[in-house]
Amino acid sequence: MKVVVTGAFGYSGREIASRLLIAGHEVVTLTNTVPERDPFNGAVSAYPLNFCELSQLESVMSGCDVFVNTYWVRFNHRKFTHRQAVENTSLLFQTAKSAGIKRIIHTSIANADEGSPFEYYRCKAEMERELRETGIPYTILRPTVIFGPNDILINNIAWTLRRFPVVGYFGNGQYRIRPIHVADFADLVCESVSAADSSIINAVGPEDFTYRDLLKNTARIMGVRRLVVPVPVWCGYAVASAVGWWHKDVFLTRSEVGGLMANLLTTEGPATGHIHLTEWLRDNLALVGRRYASELARRRGR
Repeated sequence: MKVVVTGAFGYSGREIASRLLIAGHEVVTLTNTVPERDPFNGAVSAYPLNFCELSQLESVMSGCDVFVNTYWVRFNHRKFTHRQAVENTSLLFQTAKSAGIKRIIHTSIANADEGSPFEYYRCKAEMERELRETGIPYTILRPTVIFGPNDILINNIAWTLRRFPVVGYFGNGQYRIRPIHVADFADLVCESVSAADSSIINAVGPEDFTYRDLLKNTARIMGVRRLVVPVPVWCGYAVASAVGWWHKDVFLTRSEVGGLMANLLTTEGPATGHIHLTEWLRDNLALVGRRYASELARRRGR
């Protein structure tokens, strides 16, 4: 099939595009990232993701069978907001419909809910509803946390453990996290390309940690002795804000902390990925957490 993917030079988009090419599909991408070196050696045609030029977006999508959407923003910023992301994603869905796209595969979030107290989860649920209302067959993938080479959250947890003798967790630390590897997530996308029915899939890995145990296990695997202690939310967020300020980035948001403590980064049911975070950490000790991963630094090149 011919598949159009948003952000094929980005983190999850690159793995998705690679898996689609291996499966024999033709891939084009809508992107605002121009890498110095093309990871696909010309196999993926790239076009601007310009929401002011819907006719150009429709022209790119015309003739494509499937639209894979990874576009979103992690937090509100003076240059981008969740509300803008909702509006832009809605434009993508409507443009896909006008272009005759036959199937949409959309990246959402686990436990998306329009009644959520957290804007991130409310907006994700709103986009799920808008997708359903297009009438186009769909697969909605709901990951918790996606880890792998060049990820941000797990890398920065490891970075923190490498550098600070004391690392805190919010509250009692018993809220859970069930991460999925980016390759497993990309495989779910590939499987969904030829699916017949519409579906919502929780994209979760085989391990389900308490956050406290995630910190302790990661420190143990990396071979560092750290004091892992509970801290008040205000204190932990103050430290996170200071780290973000130092790196000219946003290290952690209140919505992310709230969602974590509300147990929204785990789900019930069987695993849909097979790669274990603990095994992956052991295999990638030379790289994981060696450098701070900045969300805003990645966006500055767009």
